Amino acid sequence: MKKIILGVATAALLFACKTQNVTETKAFQPTLASIDLVNVENDKVWVTVDPDRFTGDSTTFYIPKTVPGTYSTDNYGKFSENFKALNYKGEEMEFVKMDENSWTIPNAEDLDKVMYQVNDSFDWEDEGGVYSMAGTNILKDKNFLLNLHGFVGYFDNLKEKAFRLEIQRPANLIAGTALSVDETLTGENSETRTDVYNLGRYFEVIDNPIMYSSPDTTSFMVEDMEVLINVFSPNKKFSAESLRPNLEKMIRAQKRFLGDINSTDKYAILVYLSATPGEEDAGNFGALEHHTSTVVVMPETMEAEAIDESMKDIVSHEFFHIITPLGIHSKEVHYFDYNDPKMSRHLWMYEGVTEYFANLFQVNQGLISNQEFYDRMVDKINISKRFDDTVPFTVMSKNILTDEYKDSYYNVYQKGALIGMALDIRLRELSGGKMGILDLMKKLNSKYGKDKPFDDDQLISDIVELTYPEIQEFFDTYITGTTPIPYDEFFAKAGIEEKEMMSEVGFFLKGQTPYITANQATMQIVFRKDIEFNTFLKDFGIEGGDTVKSVNETEYNIQNVYDLISTSNSWKEGEQITMTIIRDGEEIKLEGKISTPMDKETKMVEVQNADGDQIELRNAWLKG
Repeated sequence: MKKIILGVATAALLFACKTQNVTETKAFQPTLASIDLVNVENDKVWVTVDPDRFTGDSTTFYIPKTVPGTYSTDNYGKFSENFKALNYKGEEMEFVKMDENSWTIPNAEDLDKVMYQVNDSFDWEDEGGVYSMAGTNILKDKNFLLNLHGFVGYFDNLKEKAFRLEIQRPANLIAGTALSVDETLTGENSETRTDVYNLGRYFEVIDNPIMYSSPDTTSFMVEDMEVLINVFSPNKKFSAESLRPNLEKMIRAQKRFLGDINSTDKYAILVYLSATPGEEDAGNFGALEHHTSTVVVMPETMEAEAIDESMKDIVSHEFFHIITPLGIHSKEVHYFDYNDPKMSRHLWMYEGVTEYFANLFQVNQGLISNQEFYDRMVDKINISKRFDDTVPFTVMSKNILTDEYKDSYYNVYQKGALIGMALDIRLRELSGGKMGILDLMKKLNSKYGKDKPFDDDQLISDIVELTYPEIQEFFDTYITGTTPIPYDEFFAKAGIEEKEMMSEVGFFLKGQTPYITANQATMQIVFRKDIEFNTFLKDFGIEGGDTVKSVNETEYNIQNVYDLISTSNSWKEGEQITMTIIRDGEEIKLEGKISTPMDKETKMVEVQNADGDQIELRNAWLKG
C-alpha cells in the first residue's frame, strides 16, 4: 500500500496498474480516492478514484449534482475535465459522458480506475453558480479548500461502501478538518506528505471538508467537546487566535442552551477569508454545515467588530444543525441521492427551526436584549412578505429544486424561523410554559437521532403525539395549509404589541431594506428615489438618484459595496466624513460629521401593563 501512496507523486505512476491476480476469496477493497495537491497544473489537480474489481457489464461514475445543505442544483461535475477510464494494463477505455456529472463505462470488469482533473470554483466566472461555502479553492502551495463533493466522485452501488482517501500535499501545509488522520507518509523528497483517511461510506467523504494551508489554528474545550478553528487569511489580517474569543463565548452559550442534547466530541470551524471578493476569489459569503464541522467564507476586508458579529450569527446557525438535519432527519436526507435528489417536506425544521435557535439562544443566554430579538423577528416578517405567503411550506420544501420554487429558498431563513417561533409560543401556551420547541426537538432526537431517519409523511403525526392534539391544527393551518401566520396574535400571547417609533438603523440599510441600489449598466452605487432616507442621510444632504463615487477618499462600486456597508458599521458618532457623489452629471463633495442614523420603524415592543399570564409565558419562551 505504501508504494501505491508514494507512487502518486509522479504523473507516470498515476497511470500505473494494480495487480491482475485476483483470488476467489479476496475481501472487499474500499474505494481508493487520491488527490494530488503537489503537482498542480494550470490551477487544476489530478484526482484518481480506484474501486474494487467490478463483475458487471457496465458501471457509471458520478460527481454530485447537488449535496445536502445547499438545496440547489450545482452540477459539480462541470469543474472536472480530461476524464480517463483505465484498464488493468494502464490503457484508456471507452466511456460515454451521460451529462455534466456522470460517465458510463462499458466492460466494467476490465476497469481499474478513473482519473480526471479538477478546477476550483473560486476563480470561475460567477463561481459556476456555486455558493462559495460549498465551493473549492486551489491556490498552489498556499491554500486548498476541499469541499470534497467538488473533487471526489463515486461509482453506482459503491457509495454505501468504505472509502480510503489519500491526499498528497506539500509538507508545510496542514489539514484543518474534524477528521482524524489515520496515517501520514513522507514522500520521496521529504517535501511532500500523504495523509490517509479511512471512511465508512461516500457520505462521510463529502461530510468532512478539509482545508490545507499554512498552520493558523487553535482549539478549546467546551465541556467534553473539542472545538478546532483553522483560518486562512491571505493578508494575515485575522488569525485563529483573534477569532477565538468571540467564537468560544458563543459556542459555550450554545452548549448551555442545548443542555443534555447529544452532540459531537469534536467540531471544526474552517474559515476562509477572501482577499479580493469576486475577482478570482470567493465572492459570496456564509457557511455550510456538516455533522462535525462548518466551512465559513467571509471577506477579509471586514472590520474586526463586524466579522465577529457576522460569525456569531452564521456559525451559530451552522452549529445548531447538529440538532437537525444532522441529527433529526428523514429518509430522503439519510439516503441522499446526490444525482437524482428527492427532497424532504420539512425545510421548516431543518433550516427554519435551526435559524430560530440561532437567534433564540442569544436572547436566552443574554447575548442580546429582548428588544433586539423582537427586532430580528420583525425583520424576518418584513422580508417574508416578499414571498407568496399562501404557499404551503411543505409543498415549497418538497419542490425546492424546481424552477417554480427555487427562488423561494431564502424564505426558509425568514418564514421558516417564524414558524419555529410561532410553534414555540403555542407549545409554551399549551404547556403552561413548561414545554418549548427545544424540548420537542430533544424528544424527536430521542425517538430518532442521526442513525434512525423518520418517514417524511410521518413527522407531523409524531410531533402531535409527542406534544398536544391542538398542534395538529397548527400544522394543518400554517405549515401544510395556506393560511398566513397572524404574527401579532402570537406576539400578543406574550404581551408584545406593534408600535411605530423612531429607532436606530444602519447608514445604508434599514434592517434588510437598503437605501441604495445598483446601476447595473455602470456598476455604480445609487441612492434610491423610492424610499425615505434616515436622519443621517437627510442631514448630510443626500438626495435620491445621487451616485456614490467615494467615501473618505475610498472609491466604491457594486463590486465592493459590501466593504462600504461593513466599514460603515464601525463609524462612530462625531467622526468626520467626506462623500463624493455625482448629481445630474456634476461631482459634489459632501463633508460633515457622523450622527446616529434614525428612521421610523414599526416595532414589536413589550406591553407596559401586560398581565401575569402574558409575562409568565414570555419569560418561559425567552428564558426558559
